[in-house]
Amino acid sequence: MGDRYTITERLDQGGMAEVFRGVAESLQGFKKSVAIKRILPSLTKNDKFVSMFLDEAKLSLYLQHANIVQVFDIGVTDASYFLVMEFVDGCNLKAMLERLKEKGRRIDIPLAIYLMLECCKALNYAHSAENPENHEPLNIVHRDISPPNILLSKMGEVKLVDFGLAKANSQIESTDPGVVKGKFSYLSPEAASGIQVDHRADIFAVGIILWEMFTGRRLFYGDTDYQTVELVRQARIPSIAALNPEIEPELEAIVRKSLARDPDDRYHSAADLGDALAQYLFSRRMKVTARDLAAMVKDTQLERMRKRSTEPKESLIDVLIQDEMAKVTSLLDDGSSAQSNSLAEGSQSLDPDQFVDTSLWTSALLDEDDHGDLGAGSAQREPSIADVAPPHQHQQAPPQQPQHQQQQQAPRSRDELASLQEMLEPDRTEGSVAQEPSSSSSNAIVLVAIALVLIAIGAVLFLVLR
Repeated sequence: MGDRYTITERLDQGGMAEVFRGVAESLQGFKKSVAIKRILPSLTKNDKFVSMFLDEAKLSLYLQHANIVQVFDIGVTDASYFLVMEFVDGCNLKAMLERLKEKGRRIDIPLAIYLMLECCKALNYAHSAENPENHEPLNIVHRDISPPNILLSKMGEVKLVDFGLAKANSQIESTDPGVVKGKFSYLSPEAASGIQVDHRADIFAVGIILWEMFTGRRLFYGDTDYQTVELVRQARIPSIAALNPEIEPELEAIVRKSLARDPDDRYHSAADLGDALAQYLFSRRMKVTARDLAAMVKDTQLERMRKRSTEPKESLIDVLIQDEMAKVTSLLDDGSSAQSNSLAEGSQSLDPDQFVDTSLWTSALLDEDDHGDLGAGSAQREPSIADVAPPHQHQQAPPQQPQHQQQQQAPRSRDELASLQEMLEPDRTEGSVAQEPSSSSSNAIVLVAIALVLIAIGAVLFLVLR
């Protein structure tokens, strides 16, 4: 990641990006742990997506709150864009809930309320955020409030992540059937119907998470994403008390109001929902602090470390070969030459114009026969986006652009990146933005990379024969 950032550990990979733990280094020797989210090279080839990604990343620059993961920097290297973010040493809510399930437990009611109280603080701040230059409302909606996007630190902090990527992420998820798994279980009914959403969609998502923490079950989860979306659109909410007798009627009423099918019937703001949850805690004299959360996060971390220690580790030679092959692949995919096209014959780059519009197919659900009540948690397998597409729907391949048009579009994303970096660090020189390599230098780099791969393979053969 250039001279400023050093990768130390790979944390996770999804359909849109991969996340690393890294170290930011300054000229004075100062070091700081950071999280680096690198956009997958297959997506950076699409100029429209890159432009959308940069626009959404700008939103993150305006968000500075204790309950929101802060974005520090954005850059590009090896034809791949990356974000540098605050590193949260801990786990996400999904991992903690899974750990509790392994132990045969549900999360304590006061702690569940505390978690969503902290999330409501972050959401209220983001929903009311203004542009500091003209004081106009930014109208930020996260759109993807879900357990994986709620990070928990070992100090008991609660932080929401991916505010700037929520819109870009949702569009990619709905168009890449071979790679990304859907997150339709946390949509709002209006989003599942293809209707314009506002901040109340995030309130609905908080209600879903509350319901699931109190019951230990999934609220909207069908055999396929297509059926899951239908469950969301119907928004039939089973009784919490029937599944967990410890839930009092007053608390269930709070959850049900946040899960109202009509947005007008929900809490008007995240602050209102937070106030209702806080009032319930105070009225019951329930004491809960960050220390209670920290203990559970540390337990989840220890279990994750134990599992990792039992997993087989890749040899150094395997890691080197994979790294060099990735570099070669990145260099070959970056160009738009006839040679690159021949290597990927039959494949198509992702085109945002071809994004699936849910309004085209969710309305068809209303005309189908009722196949019975699916119920929460009825599915045992992970749904895929391929299940969502309506039957017999065919999308034509996007037209190929002339080579000269592709070359004209590329600098646009570079200019946007340079402008965004000026916002982050006004004193940074233009030379800090990586430039496109010339054809001769690209060929030289490819040859060097191939040579390194051959050397690594030779080393493996030498060790085996020896």
